[in-house]
Amino acid sequence: MTARRVIVVGAGNAALCAALAARERGAEVVVFERAPYRLRGGNTAFTAGAMRVAYEGVDDLRRLMPELSDDEVANTDFGSYPVQAFLDDMARVTEYRTDPELAATLVEESFPTLLWMRSKGVRFLPIYGRQAFKVDGRFTFWGGLTIEVSGGGPGLVDCLSTSCERDGVKIEYGARVLSLLQDDAGIHGVLVRQDAKTRSEPADAVVLACGGFQANTEWRTRYLGVSWDLAKVRGTRYDTGDGIKMALDAGASPAGNWSGCHAVGWDRNAPEFGDLTVGDGFQKHSYPFAIMVNANGKRFVDEGADFRNYTYAKYGRRILEQPGQFAWQIFDQKTVHLQRDEYRIRQVTKVTADTLEELAGKLEGVEPAGFLQEVAAYNEAVEVDTPFNPNVKDGRGTRGLAVNKTNWANRVDEGPFEAFAVTCGITFTFGGLRINQNAEVLDTDLAPMPGLYAAGELTGGIFYFNYPGGTGLTNGSVYGRIAGYRAASGS
Repeated sequence: MTARRVIVVGAGNAALCAALAARERGAEVVVFERAPYRLRGGNTAFTAGAMRVAYEGVDDLRRLMPELSDDEVANTDFGSYPVQAFLDDMARVTEYRTDPELAATLVEESFPTLLWMRSKGVRFLPIYGRQAFKVDGRFTFWGGLTIEVSGGGPGLVDCLSTSCERDGVKIEYGARVLSLLQDDAGIHGVLVRQDAKTRSEPADAVVLACGGFQANTEWRTRYLGVSWDLAKVRGTRYDTGDGIKMALDAGASPAGNWSGCHAVGWDRNAPEFGDLTVGDGFQKHSYPFAIMVNANGKRFVDEGADFRNYTYAKYGRRILEQPGQFAWQIFDQKTVHLQRDEYRIRQVTKVTADTLEELAGKLEGVEPAGFLQEVAAYNEAVEVDTPFNPNVKDGRGTRGLAVNKTNWANRVDEGPFEAFAVTCGITFTFGGLRINQNAEVLDTDLAPMPGLYAAGELTGGIFYFNYPGGTGLTNGSVYGRIAGYRAASGS
């Protein structure tokens, strides 16, 4: 019996998981990656590698991370993150719009998929540096996010690519897929352009896993709205919606939050697209322990509304809505030690001052009097009698302000002060192709399109408005694996 030929479009996490899964089931697999080798990996290469997974306790985590030492287990409260908690977070942060069937598959398959990834050579570690603080001699993890890939996103790309090459998957770089080959029986290949030549590549099945449309300025403005042409792109320049367009042209149904996206606070002077030498270092995610002010010197979000990984993906939009599309994050000495590593990179827009009056004069674009007035009102409103604890939602907030802070509120009164300028950095878009739990692409009559599967950022229906941090990579892995298995079996 002749092996089925599967073409995978893209070479990030979702695509490579699809390729490995299809190869595991005996298919001949070819991966077409638009980017050159040195820029391979899609958005995955720009992530820190956090992956959200459902687990019952430390014994489950030890299956994913057998290198965990007894001392680490003794000195760490890993807690648990059962399936229901993950589902509840998915529902809550998407304002109960996430497709329940797709979300259920994502959550229920998260642990088995990460175990499978480990069998392919992926190594996981606890996220001590970003998701746990040491209080009274013990680390406590918070926000349901516990593990990351060793080496971050680049490490994940390297590992999955190496596994593909070892297993006989062919990866071709600089190969841009232009369209799908289709007849009345379904999808049977792609049209690809490589080395200035266009050719047809036949296949029994095609898996689309080549990202959203966040790097397409025209599409961002068309679907996300006014000012989104001014956002910085956190990741790859190659995610311009090619996979979405070719599937829609072939009759696929669109789905999901086309006016929504994952967007964060990003260094104001970062380049237009992501820089692999910096990775995700342009992000600035310690804002729950700071205050953020706009050009008028006014706070505009509740910095402590929830743990960072439940708010960061939507606060980029709020920054974009401010005058001049920027904000400043202000820290005093009580919380400087809580800053994540990205605050210490060389390519950072930062000012320092010994007094608030001096700082007001250094915040480029900010009205000094408005800033000083805002800080004075904020300091007066802090409930100082409530203990501060960065590991829990401590309820230490403010009272009586137009925009109150719910947790982790401290007076900004202890210099030297540090301030960081941020703008909006878009990560990926939430609208895309309609799929079912088998990762089959559905047509406009909501029937599966024979021979066509999709996974990762170019699918819609899972994320709306926001997302729980670390779910993007997990989503790509889960549905990439499913897509690969299904494409290889023809079902």
